[in-house]
Amino acid sequence: MTWEMVVGLEVHVQLLTRTKLFCNCSTDFGAPPNANTCPVCLALPGALPVLNEHAVRLATRAAFALGCEVHAESIFARKNYFYPDLPKGYQISQFDRPLATGGRVLLDDAVDAPFVRIHRIHMEEDAGKSIHDRYPGATAIDLNRSGTPLAEIVSEPDIRSAADTGVYLKRLKQVLEYLEVSDANMEEGSLRVDANISIREHGRRELGTKTEIKNMNSFSGVERALEAEFRRQVALVESGGRVVQQTMLWDAHRNEVRPARSKEESHDYRYFPEPDLPPLRLTSEWLAEVKAGIPELPAARRQRFVERLGLPVYDADVLTADHGLAEYYESVVAVHNDAKVAANWMMGEVMARLNDAGVGIDALRVAPRQLGGLLDLVRDGVVSNSAAKVIFARMFESGEDAAVIADRDGLRQVGDDGQLVAWIDQVLAANPGEASRFLAGERKLLGVLVGLVMKASGGKADPKKVNRLLSERVTA
Repeated sequence: MTWEMVVGLEVHVQLLTRTKLFCNCSTDFGAPPNANTCPVCLALPGALPVLNEHAVRLATRAAFALGCEVHAESIFARKNYFYPDLPKGYQISQFDRPLATGGRVLLDDAVDAPFVRIHRIHMEEDAGKSIHDRYPGATAIDLNRSGTPLAEIVSEPDIRSAADTGVYLKRLKQVLEYLEVSDANMEEGSLRVDANISIREHGRRELGTKTEIKNMNSFSGVERALEAEFRRQVALVESGGRVVQQTMLWDAHRNEVRPARSKEESHDYRYFPEPDLPPLRLTSEWLAEVKAGIPELPAARRQRFVERLGLPVYDADVLTADHGLAEYYESVVAVHNDAKVAANWMMGEVMARLNDAGVGIDALRVAPRQLGGLLDLVRDGVVSNSAAKVIFARMFESGEDAAVIADRDGLRQVGDDGQLVAWIDQVLAANPGEASRFLAGERKLLGVLVGLVMKASGGKADPKKVNRLLSERVTA
């Protein structure tokens, strides 16, 4: 290819606080319009901001985890612009002296893994929300989000493909969730991505004119939007045109980007220090306390799952992709100490049921000790693996213990030779062709017949004993 994609991202992360950045209003999602507001976030005359210490702690935790340098002193500034959902007429943000700079996000776990550099992390308050589809011919304003605490994570223009953009975002989201800095829910707006993209010929170092893409509500949407804008810029330049710096909106239905407005520069916002807030000064003791509280991060947990639990790399990747899933899995292993069996069940039955129900691990009614107990029953030969799947399906619906369901529904494994022989005879009589070929020495039919016996028994037959008894028929 003649042209190279150059991408830098601005990721706005809603910090996981109960109250807003400069007032005590709730940050709960889904409240009635304009219910979570007060004189401060409505910008009534005389109302003064008071900084939320927990928001600073969360943003600092994220900065440390991403390898940033956290500055002992940073400055809040006014970013001046007019928009109907911005009641002050300005946004309190940080400009030339942000909370943190530097850092990086690794794109894989190799020693020499490629990475994306972090340019800066700064704190700011969110604006409100303009709603264009509620009332015909009018725009409604909901200021519940106004003043919600955000950390903006700005990358360097280090990304060279839409696919690597997706990897970067997934890895960043994992870190934020493990830190409990944010729930990173794109559907609810607690993680939003603005993508800056330009093109240049391969081998050139200077950057081209960039555009900024907004209105993307999924990581796959970000990737598709970048591909579309890359194609648009290439076609434009190759036809003799030039790229204009502007903001583009992603239309997921049409799979295209369209211009929204010219792109502002920093001087357009007339930044100046916020007069109602002093400089943010962080003591060395406070910073050390925050740094010491950083939990195990996804890369370290993946490595531990491979090295200490003996899992394949693929299993470790799947089980650590979601913080809640990894926590649940480790709790299961604490009960049932066969890590690989537990991993197979998590990636099989558990995730399949969750996906079918469209819910996350937090909504699972089966406690880790209950799943561990079910796996113990399989290991001890109390229930068969097929019966265990039936039991788990009922546990998923009722939340009952495996042993209770096994006893009540007659799913305990039958090992009595007399009963097993009766089921075997039944299957052989019902399938005379397969029976005669098997008894004549066609061993490959053994698995088929075992499966038929398991079906005839309702999953209660001991498959190992069935296998032995059928084999004895051939050698007899």
